[in-house]
Amino acid sequence: MNSPQRLRYRLLTGPDDATFCERVSALLDQGYRLHGSPSVTFNGTNVIAAQALVLDGES
Repeated sequence: MNSPQRLRYRLLTGPDDATFCERVSALLDQGYRLHGSPSVTFNGTNVIAAQALVLDGES
């Protein structure tokens, strides 16, 4: 079985909750770094967050 391709750019979105933070933290643990500031919006029910992450070229 092939491992999933590690994309150089990821944009995570979702409700601003512990699960979202865990997803961002997991990518940071894999070598990604935050790219820019997070964005948030309100959809009438929940706060929705977005965070870009980048993976620098591997040597």
